[in-house]
Amino acid sequence: MSYLVVLPMAVVHEAAKYPQRFADIGVEFAGRVCPTEADVIELARDADAMIVEGSQRPIPRSVIESLSKCRIIAGTQIGFDSIDTAAAAEHGILVTNVPGYCVEEVTDHTMALILACSRRVVELNRSVKAGGWGFGPNSSDIKEFIRPGIGRLRGRTLGLFGFGAISRALVPKAKGFGLRIIACDPFVDAAAAAGLGVELVDWHTLLTQSDYLSIHAAFSPETRHVFNEDAFRTMKPAACLINTARGGFIDEQALRDALKSGSVAMAAIDVLTTEPPAENPLLSLNNVICTGHYAFFSPESFAEQWRRPADEVSRVLRGEWPTAIVNPQAKEKFVQRWGPMKDASV
Repeated sequence: MSYLVVLPMAVVHEAAKYPQRFADIGVEFAGRVCPTEADVIELARDADAMIVEGSQRPIPRSVIESLSKCRIIAGTQIGFDSIDTAAAAEHGILVTNVPGYCVEEVTDHTMALILACSRRVVELNRSVKAGGWGFGPNSSDIKEFIRPGIGRLRGRTLGLFGFGAISRALVPKAKGFGLRIIACDPFVDAAAAAGLGVELVDWHTLLTQSDYLSIHAAFSPETRHVFNEDAFRTMKPAACLINTARGGFIDEQALRDALKSGSVAMAAIDVLTTEPPAENPLLSLNNVICTGHYAFFSPESFAEQWRRPADEVSRVLRGEWPTAIVNPQAKEKFVQRWGPMKDASV
Protein backbone atom coordinates (compact mmCIF):
# COMPACT_ATOMS: atom_id res chain seq x y z
CA MET A 1 0.00 0.00 0.00
CA SER A 2 1.31 3.45 -0.93
CA TYR A 3 1.06 6.24 1.67
CA LEU A 4 1.27 10.02 1.33
CA VAL A 5 2.65 12.34 4.05
CA VAL A 6 2.28 16.10 3.62
CA LEU A 7 3.80 19.21 5.19
CA PRO A 8 1.84 22.45 4.50
CA MET A 9 4.86 24.75 4.74
CA ALA A 10 8.29 25.22 3.21
CA VAL A 11 10.50 22.13 3.25
CA VAL A 12 13.63 23.67 4.77
CA HIS A 13 16.09 23.11 7.61
CA GLU A 14 15.41 19.78 9.37
CA ALA A 15 12.27 19.20 7.28
CA ALA A 16 14.51 19.08 4.20
CA LYS A 17 15.41 15.55 5.36
CA TYR A 18 11.79 14.40 5.02
CA PRO A 19 11.71 13.52 1.30
CA GLN A 20 14.59 11.07 1.63
CA ARG A 21 13.53 9.81 5.04
CA PHE A 22 10.06 8.83 3.85
CA ALA A 23 11.34 7.56 0.50
CA ASP A 24 13.58 5.14 2.44
CA ILE A 25 10.46 3.48 3.93
CA GLY A 26 8.48 3.54 0.69
CA VAL A 27 6.27 6.50 1.57
CA GLU A 28 5.57 9.46 -0.71
CA PHE A 29 6.16 12.92 0.74
CA ALA A 30 4.88 16.29 -0.45
CA GLY A 31 5.53 19.66 1.12
CA ARG A 32 4.85 23.20 -0.01
CA VAL A 33 3.94 26.59 1.39
CA CYS A 34 0.18 26.85 1.97
CA PRO A 35 -0.77 30.51 2.56
CA THR A 36 -4.49 29.80 2.84
CA GLU A 37 -6.78 27.18 4.28
CA ALA A 38 -7.84 26.25 0.75
CA ASP A 39 -4.19 25.53 -0.09
CA VAL A 40 -3.89 23.22 2.92
CA ILE A 41 -7.04 21.36 1.89
CA GLU A 42 -5.78 20.93 -1.66
CA LEU A 43 -2.46 19.53 -0.44
CA ALA A 44 -3.82 17.29 2.33
CA ARG A 45 -7.19 16.07 1.05
CA ASP A 46 -5.88 12.60 0.10
CA ALA A 47 -2.96 12.43 2.53
CA ASP A 48 -2.54 9.61 5.03
CA ALA A 49 -0.64 11.85 7.46
CA MET A 50 0.17 15.50 8.06
CA ILE A 51 3.08 17.12 9.87
CA VAL A 52 2.20 20.65 10.96
CA GLU A 53 3.78 23.65 12.66
CA GLY A 54 0.60 24.99 14.18
CA SER A 55 1.68 28.56 14.81
CA GLN A 56 2.35 28.98 11.10
CA ARG A 57 -0.56 26.94 9.76
CA PRO A 58 -3.49 26.23 12.13
CA ILE A 59 -5.60 23.16 11.42
CA PRO A 60 -9.26 23.99 12.17
CA ARG A 61 -12.34 21.79 11.88
CA SER A 62 -12.95 22.90 8.28
CA VAL A 63 -9.59 21.45 7.22
CA ILE A 64 -10.06 18.26 9.22
CA GLU A 65 -13.49 17.62 7.69
CA SER A 66 -11.92 17.75 4.22
CA LEU A 67 -9.44 14.95 4.95
CA SER A 68 -10.53 11.68 3.38
CA LYS A 69 -7.70 9.34 4.47
CA CYS A 70 -5.74 11.06 7.21
CA ARG A 71 -4.72 8.90 10.17
CA ILE A 72 -2.46 11.28 12.10
CA ILE A 73 -1.75 14.98 12.41
CA ALA A 74 1.71 15.23 13.97
CA GLY A 75 2.51 18.60 15.50
CA THR A 76 6.05 19.92 15.84
CA GLN A 77 5.44 21.79 19.10
CA ILE A 78 4.55 21.12 22.74
CA GLY A 79 1.37 23.19 22.43
CA PHE A 80 -1.43 21.92 20.23
CA ASP A 81 -4.14 24.57 20.68
CA SER A 82 -3.90 25.49 16.97
CA ILE A 83 -5.21 22.04 15.98
CA ASP A 84 -8.90 21.19 16.51
CA THR A 85 -8.27 17.99 18.45
CA ALA A 86 -11.97 17.39 19.12
CA ALA A 87 -12.81 17.49 15.41
CA ALA A 88 -9.89 15.18 14.71
CA ALA A 89 -11.17 12.69 17.32
CA GLU A 90 -14.62 12.73 15.74
CA HIS A 91 -13.02 11.63 12.48
CA GLY A 92 -10.72 9.05 14.05
CA ILE A 93 -7.59 11.11 13.42
CA LEU A 94 -4.82 10.95 16.00
CA VAL A 95 -3.09 14.19 17.00
CA THR A 96 0.39 14.15 18.53
CA ASN A 97 2.78 16.72 19.93
CA VAL A 98 6.43 16.73 21.02
CA PRO A 99 6.37 16.99 24.82
CA GLY A 100 9.59 17.94 26.51
CA TYR A 101 11.69 18.51 23.41
CA CYS A 102 12.95 21.94 24.54
CA VAL A 103 12.66 21.74 28.33
CA GLU A 104 16.35 22.44 28.94
CA GLU A 105 16.39 25.35 26.52
CA VAL A 106 13.25 27.01 27.91
CA THR A 107 14.37 26.66 31.51
CA ASP A 108 17.83 28.00 30.70
CA HIS A 109 16.21 30.92 28.88
CA THR A 110 13.86 31.57 31.79
CA MET A 111 16.79 31.79 34.19
CA ALA A 112 18.58 34.10 31.74
CA LEU A 113 15.56 36.43 31.73
CA ILE A 114 15.30 36.38 35.52
CA LEU A 115 18.98 37.29 35.76
CA ALA A 116 18.62 39.97 33.10
CA CYS A 117 15.83 41.57 35.15
CA SER A 118 17.66 41.24 38.45
CA ARG A 119 20.97 42.61 37.19
CA ARG A 120 19.56 45.08 34.61
CA VAL A 121 21.74 43.44 31.97
CA VAL A 122 19.98 44.91 28.94
CA GLU A 123 19.81 48.44 30.37
CA LEU A 124 23.47 48.41 31.39
CA ASN A 125 24.56 47.14 28.00
CA ARG A 126 22.54 49.89 26.34
CA SER A 127 24.08 52.49 28.64
CA VAL A 128 27.64 51.41 27.96
CA LYS A 129 27.11 51.44 24.20
CA ALA A 130 25.72 54.97 24.53
CA GLY A 131 28.93 56.11 26.24
CA GLY A 132 28.19 55.41 29.89
CA TRP A 133 30.35 53.43 32.28
CA GLY A 134 29.75 52.33 35.86
CA PHE A 135 28.14 54.76 38.29
CA GLY A 136 30.44 57.67 37.57
CA PRO A 137 31.07 60.51 40.02
CA ASN A 138 27.41 61.48 40.28
CA SER A 139 25.53 59.76 43.11
CA SER A 140 22.29 60.13 41.12
CA ASP A 141 23.63 57.29 38.92
CA ILE A 142 23.39 55.00 41.92
CA LYS A 143 19.90 56.18 42.75
CA GLU A 144 18.83 55.25 39.24
CA PHE A 145 19.54 51.60 40.00
CA ILE A 146 18.28 51.54 43.58
CA ARG A 147 14.71 50.99 42.51
CA PRO A 148 12.18 48.15 42.51
CA GLY A 149 13.27 44.91 40.92
CA ILE A 150 17.06 44.98 41.29
CA GLY A 151 18.93 43.16 44.01
CA ARG A 152 20.37 39.82 44.95
CA LEU A 153 18.34 36.76 44.03
CA ARG A 154 19.01 34.73 47.14
CA GLY A 155 15.99 34.84 49.40
CA ARG A 156 13.62 36.24 46.76
CA THR A 157 10.49 34.34 45.70
CA LEU A 158 10.00 32.85 42.25
CA GLY A 159 6.35 32.11 41.48
CA LEU A 160 5.47 29.57 38.81
CA PHE A 161 2.13 29.70 37.02
CA GLY A 162 1.73 26.05 36.07
CA PHE A 163 3.77 23.18 37.46
CA GLY A 164 4.33 20.80 34.57
CA ALA A 165 7.54 19.44 33.07
CA ILE A 166 9.14 22.82 32.34
CA SER A 167 8.45 24.24 35.79
CA ARG A 168 9.78 21.10 37.44
CA ALA A 169 12.97 21.23 35.39
CA LEU A 170 13.37 24.90 36.29
CA VAL A 171 13.21 24.25 40.05
CA PRO A 172 16.78 22.94 40.62
CA LYS A 173 18.23 25.70 38.43
CA ALA A 174 16.36 28.37 40.35
CA LYS A 175 17.21 26.81 43.71
CA GLY A 176 20.86 27.01 42.75
CA PHE A 177 20.48 30.80 42.98
CA GLY A 178 18.83 30.57 46.39
CA LEU A 179 15.32 31.40 45.25
CA ARG A 180 12.30 30.33 47.28
CA ILE A 181 9.81 28.76 44.88
CA ILE A 182 6.01 28.72 44.96
CA ALA A 183 3.65 27.43 42.27
CA CYS A 184 -0.01 27.72 41.34
CA ASP A 185 -1.53 24.76 39.49
CA PRO A 186 -4.98 23.34 40.37
CA PHE A 187 -4.18 20.07 38.61
CA VAL A 188 -1.13 19.21 40.71
CA ASP A 189 -1.10 17.49 44.09
CA ALA A 190 0.55 19.51 46.86
CA ALA A 191 2.66 16.50 47.85
CA ALA A 192 4.15 16.30 44.35
CA ALA A 193 5.23 19.94 44.58
CA ALA A 194 6.50 19.53 48.14
CA GLY A 195 8.65 16.62 47.00
CA LEU A 196 10.60 19.12 44.90
CA GLY A 197 10.75 21.68 47.68
CA VAL A 198 8.02 23.84 46.14
CA GLU A 199 5.01 25.24 47.98
CA LEU A 200 1.72 24.96 46.11
CA VAL A 201 -0.32 28.15 46.56
CA ASP A 202 -3.53 29.73 45.30
CA TRP A 203 -3.73 32.40 42.61
CA HIS A 204 -3.90 35.35 44.99
CA THR A 205 -0.89 34.15 46.96
CA LEU A 206 1.09 33.61 43.77
CA LEU A 207 0.45 37.21 42.73
CA THR A 208 1.12 38.82 46.10
CA GLN A 209 4.24 36.87 47.09
CA SER A 210 6.17 36.52 43.82
CA ASP A 211 9.19 38.74 43.17
CA TYR A 212 9.61 36.98 39.84
CA LEU A 213 6.56 35.37 38.30
CA SER A 214 7.16 32.97 35.42
CA ILE A 215 4.45 31.50 33.16
CA HIS A 216 4.66 27.79 32.30
CA ALA A 217 1.02 26.67 31.98
CA ALA A 218 -1.04 25.16 29.17
CA PHE A 219 -2.77 27.85 27.15
CA SER A 220 -6.56 27.56 26.84
CA PRO A 221 -9.60 29.82 26.55
CA GLU A 222 -9.78 29.77 30.37
CA THR A 223 -6.21 31.07 30.76
CA ARG A 224 -6.38 33.73 28.04
CA HIS A 225 -5.53 37.14 29.52
CA VAL A 226 -5.34 35.67 33.02
CA PHE A 227 -2.61 38.26 33.56
CA ASN A 228 -4.83 41.30 33.28
CA GLU A 229 -5.41 44.64 34.99
CA ASP A 230 -6.66 42.99 38.18
CA ALA A 231 -3.67 40.64 38.32
CA PHE A 232 -1.15 43.44 37.81
CA ARG A 233 -2.85 45.55 40.45
CA THR A 234 -2.43 42.63 42.89
CA MET A 235 1.24 41.91 42.13
CA LYS A 236 4.13 43.50 43.99
CA PRO A 237 5.25 46.84 42.50
CA ALA A 238 8.80 45.41 42.46
CA ALA A 239 7.74 42.21 40.65
CA CYS A 240 9.08 41.05 37.31
CA LEU A 241 6.86 39.04 34.96
CA ILE A 242 8.53 36.37 32.81
CA ASN A 243 6.74 34.69 29.90
CA THR A 244 8.30 31.95 27.76
CA ALA A 245 5.00 30.14 27.16
CA ARG A 246 2.29 31.79 25.01
CA GLY A 247 1.58 35.45 24.38
CA GLY A 248 -2.14 35.03 24.96
CA PHE A 249 -1.74 34.63 28.72
CA ILE A 250 -1.12 38.36 28.99
CA ASP A 251 -3.39 41.30 28.31
CA GLU A 252 -0.65 43.33 26.66
CA GLN A 253 -2.38 46.71 27.01
CA ALA A 254 -2.91 46.09 30.72
CA LEU A 255 0.74 45.07 31.09
CA ARG A 256 1.90 48.20 29.30
CA ASP A 257 -0.22 50.36 31.61
CA ALA A 258 1.12 48.53 34.68
CA LEU A 259 4.73 48.93 33.58
CA LYS A 260 4.27 52.63 32.84
CA SER A 261 2.52 53.32 36.13
CA GLY A 262 5.02 51.34 38.20
CA SER A 263 2.57 48.77 39.53
CA VAL A 264 4.86 46.13 37.97
CA ALA A 265 8.61 46.72 37.72
CA MET A 266 9.65 44.79 34.62
CA ALA A 267 8.57 42.23 32.06
CA ALA A 268 10.84 39.80 30.23
CA ILE A 269 8.91 38.08 27.48
CA ASP A 270 9.84 35.68 24.72
CA VAL A 271 6.36 35.56 23.16
CA LEU A 272 3.67 38.00 22.06
CA THR A 273 0.01 37.69 21.11
CA THR A 274 0.81 38.55 17.48
CA GLU A 275 4.08 37.24 16.06
CA PRO A 276 6.01 38.76 14.51
CA PRO A 277 4.66 42.08 15.78
CA ALA A 278 3.89 44.68 13.13
CA GLU A 279 3.79 47.25 15.91
CA ASN A 280 3.57 46.59 19.62
CA PRO A 281 3.67 49.46 22.16
CA LEU A 282 5.19 47.15 24.78
CA LEU A 283 8.43 47.06 22.84
CA SER A 284 8.94 50.81 23.24
CA LEU A 285 9.30 50.53 27.04
CA ASN A 286 12.75 50.42 28.63
CA ASN A 287 11.54 48.06 31.36
CA VAL A 288 10.55 45.40 28.82
CA ILE A 289 12.91 42.74 27.48
CA CYS A 290 11.71 40.74 24.47
CA THR A 291 13.67 37.90 22.90
CA GLY A 292 11.56 37.10 19.84
CA HIS A 293 10.31 33.55 20.52
CA TYR A 294 13.80 32.15 20.86
CA ALA A 295 13.50 30.30 24.18
CA PHE A 296 12.84 26.92 22.59
CA PHE A 297 15.85 26.99 20.30
CA SER A 298 19.12 25.14 20.21
CA PRO A 299 20.50 23.05 17.35
CA GLU A 300 19.67 19.96 19.42
CA SER A 301 16.08 20.95 20.22
CA PHE A 302 15.42 22.10 16.65
CA ALA A 303 16.49 18.73 15.26
CA GLU A 304 14.36 16.90 17.81
CA GLN A 305 11.35 19.13 17.11
CA TRP A 306 11.22 17.90 13.51
CA ARG A 307 12.53 14.35 13.96
CA ARG A 308 9.93 13.26 16.51
CA PRO A 309 6.79 14.08 14.42
CA ALA A 310 8.27 12.07 11.55
CA ASP A 311 8.86 9.21 14.00
CA GLU A 312 5.21 9.37 15.08
CA VAL A 313 3.97 9.29 11.49
CA SER A 314 6.22 6.33 10.70
CA ARG A 315 4.86 4.40 13.70
CA VAL A 316 1.25 4.91 12.65
CA LEU A 317 1.90 3.93 9.04
CA ARG A 318 3.49 0.67 10.17
CA GLY A 319 0.54 -0.13 12.45
CA GLU A 320 1.79 1.12 15.82
CA TRP A 321 0.30 3.63 18.22
CA PRO A 322 2.24 6.90 18.43
CA THR A 323 3.83 7.77 21.76
CA ALA A 324 2.43 11.27 22.38
CA ILE A 325 -1.28 11.24 21.54
CA VAL A 326 -3.06 14.36 22.80
CA ASN A 327 -6.58 13.23 21.84
CA PRO A 328 -6.80 9.63 23.09
CA GLN A 329 -10.59 9.74 22.58
CA ALA A 330 -9.81 9.33 18.87
CA LYS A 331 -8.54 5.77 19.36
CA GLU A 332 -11.89 3.98 19.24
CA LYS A 333 -12.97 5.52 15.96
CA PHE A 334 -9.45 5.15 14.59
CA VAL A 335 -9.57 1.39 15.18
CA GLN A 336 -13.02 1.22 13.60
CA ARG A 337 -11.63 2.85 10.45
CA TRP A 338 -8.18 1.34 10.20
CA GLY A 339 -8.11 -1.77 12.38
CA PRO A 340 -6.16 -2.72 15.53
CA MET A 341 -2.76 -1.24 16.33
CA LYS A 342 0.29 -2.52 18.19
CA ASP A 343 2.10 -0.77 20.99
CA ALA A 344 4.96 1.34 19.73
CA SER A 345 8.43 -0.14 19.47
CA VAL A 346 10.20 3.08 20.46
